[in-house]
Amino acid sequence: MTRRRFYAPPANFALDEKSVTLSAEETRHARDVLRLQTGDEVFVFDGAGREFHCTVQTIKRDSTELSVLAEVEPARPESQLSVTLAIALLKGEKFDLVIQKATELGVKRIVPLITDRADIRLRNDEDAQKRVTRWRRIALEASKQAGRAYVPEIAAPITFNVLLAPAKPELFDSAIRLMFSEREGTSFSEATNGFAGDPKEIVAVVGPEGGWTDEEIELARSSGWKTITLGGRTLRAETAGITVVALLQHHFGDLV
Repeated sequence: MTRRRFYAPPANFALDEKSVTLSAEETRHARDVLRLQTGDEVFVFDGAGREFHCTVQTIKRDSTELSVLAEVEPARPESQLSVTLAIALLKGEKFDLVIQKATELGVKRIVPLITDRADIRLRNDEDAQKRVTRWRRIALEASKQAGRAYVPEIAAPITFNVLLAPAKPELFDSAIRLMFSEREGTSFSEATNGFAGDPKEIVAVVGPEGGWTDEEIELARSSGWKTITLGGRTLRAETAGITVVALLQHHFGDLV
């Protein structure tokens, strides 16, 4: 039987992990959609990779109290490959689609990039925060649908230069860094054949609809990134982002 799954962040669990509280939004789904009653069994994941078998204790207007019976294996296992997808900002539903499908495919982190030819420009910090809040909600719903107990991190938008020279370089120290471009790159098979063993962490960068500038490509190369071109056809940016995650999961992860 399909699990009735809910999300609650680690902070919503009691210190002894014997109970957990669902948010108002999750409560509305439990009460009005699934019509759960006291004693019904459900599963709760915390977004950090853990999942729990629970029973309903009380359903209130804006919260639901659950008793935790036991920690269980997540509905679906996580890939052994940690993929960070850094992709240039795209208009509206295009970026939403990338968030949703990359999450379903098992990505661990998504970094929105501000590039020279990005489709949109952020007006201010408030505009950026609203978009990030929306993207995080999309990632959460996609994780729930896919059976993941882990919700990908959606970073605040950063410039391409900041990605190449992060404030905390150690974050990418052990990762293989790949730039996907419509030109001036090697094939996927040629670029990845030289990897020593199966990589555990990959950062993949995908550009905007207008493509990378010559300066951006050269900057990435001089910073140690491999440049890869995907076949002879020009892909839309959202197609490229989804394809890149699928390719990496197929070759080095659990998409077999």
